[in-house]
Parts: sequence; C-alpha cells; structure tokens
Amino acid sequence: MTSWTNLQTALATTGYIASDDLATALHIAITLGRPLLLEGAAGVGKTEVARALAKVHDTQLIRLQCYEGLDASQAIYEWNYQRQLLSIRAASEAGETGSAVEARIFSEDYLLERPLLKAIRQDIPPVLLIDEIDRADEEFEAYLLEVLSEFQITVPELGTITATTRPLVILTANGTRDLSDALRRRCIYAHVDYPDRQTELAILASRCPEIEAHLSAQIVGFVQKLRAEELEKVPGIAEMLDFAAALAGLGIKDLTTNPVVLHAALATLLKTQSDRAAVPTEVAARIAGKAA
Repeated sequence: MTSWTNLQTALATTGYIASDDLATALHIAITLGRPLLLEGAAGVGKTEVARALAKVHDTQLIRLQCYEGLDASQAIYEWNYQRQLLSIRAASEAGETGSAVEARIFSEDYLLERPLLKAIRQDIPPVLLIDEIDRADEEFEAYLLEVLSEFQITVPELGTITATTRPLVILTANGTRDLSDALRRRCIYAHVDYPDRQTELAILASRCPEIEAHLSAQIVGFVQKLRAEELEKVPGIAEMLDFAAALAGLGIKDLTTNPVVLHAALATLLKTQSDRAAVPTEVAARIAGKAA
C-alpha cells in the first residue's frame, strides 16, 4: 500500500468501510510495524478491521480472544500431554528410560501452538487479532507487552523462538478496564465509533446490495435512532445487517407498513428482555415513522 487512501479503497473492496482517521491510523501502524489499538463500544466493527486487513493482504487471520484468567500457556503454547503420556508408556514397555525419552517428549512433535506462538512462526506475516485485551488480567497484559516489543517467545525446553516475520497486530478494547500506559505507548491508537449515516448506508449497500435504496435509508435511520434510546445493549453494525437481512427475508419493502412484523424483526437488534420491553410495538412504529 502506498498511502492510506489506497488502503481505504482496498478495505472497501472487502466490504469494510473505514473512516479517514481509521484508515490513516492503520496505514501508519503497518508502515511503522507497530500494533494498532482500537477502542470503542461493542459492535462498532473493531474485529472486522482485522478480518478485512487479512483479506487485503491475502494472509491468515490468527485470533486470540482474551478473557479474565487467560494465562500465557493458553495464549502461547501447550504440551500435548496425552501424546506425551502415551509415548512415556510405550518407552517404558520397551525398556527405554532417561534423558532420551524426556528430550523426545519435549520436542516440536509434542508442541501445541497457541495464537501468539503460531503468529510469529508464519512465513507470510499474518494478521494477529488480540481481541478484547481489556478483559485479560494486568499480568497477562504485561507479558503481552513483552512479546509485542521483542516478537520472540521463550519455550524453556526449546529455547527462544524469534519471529520469522512480524505479524500485523490489531488489539481491540471495549473499555472494560483501563489499559496500562506502557501498552498504549507501544501502540498506534484509533477510536472507533458507530458509523455516521452515509458510512452505514455504504456498509449496508456493500453487504446487502439487493435491498432497495428507500428501505436501506429507513433501516439505517431506524437503527441510528434506536441507538439513541436508553438501551442495555446498543445494536451494532452486525445487528443492523441482521435486521436488514431479516426484513428482506420477510418481504418488507417499507418499515411503516406492518408494525407487528417490524416489532418481531427487532429480535435481531435487541438482545435483552429489558431492551425488548423498552421498545414495544408502538415505540418501534414511532421510530420507524421518524426514519421514513
């Protein structure tokens, strides 16, 4: 890629409509070989950036989903204990013991790669998505910072493994907890918000080209007004696309023609009982009327 606009255009061919700020930050991160930290609410399309980037570069997407209690072994590597036990049993039956058996069972043949180790051992640089880093513990974040600084991992039995090629690293965070200053300094940063009307229309047109312009405008207007309601779970871009697909499947051409069906289709947008209760049929019809 020679410029951020070329990257923005390439992303669009995959169906991902990136804002100027996001495309610029992504271009800088790639150029400098630095991780890109994306912050924003759930559902704004942060994970999709990594998927789209992998498509643009025609490379593998390797995902590490973070969660509380995630430790280094689950993120880096594990030994295949079952195979090791079988090998030890076979060696014992053959009368073989000692260091030769130990060396064999702690070799590459018994190593299970997890996302971080897998990412640094690819011949072609993959896209490494470290999703929801703010859900992981601070201890894991500190270890991850070390990996992202050196791009090498030490397996005690095998030694230090240095990256064959450096992966393109995307980290996402939803604001579950504050990230360390050290991690923020290590990364290029971009905030991802819900798309504006024109961008969301472009996303809908790219993903669901069969939907007519009039209904597309109503769908985007409806979802954007719905996001302004006091909801427990605000619908994201994926939910908007599900809503559009559901309406198309139901044969809806106009949001205002059948309030009962419209309300039924809210199952794609509202994912808690309290949110469903907050948007009864008459409220959905009112919002649809304003979006028309």
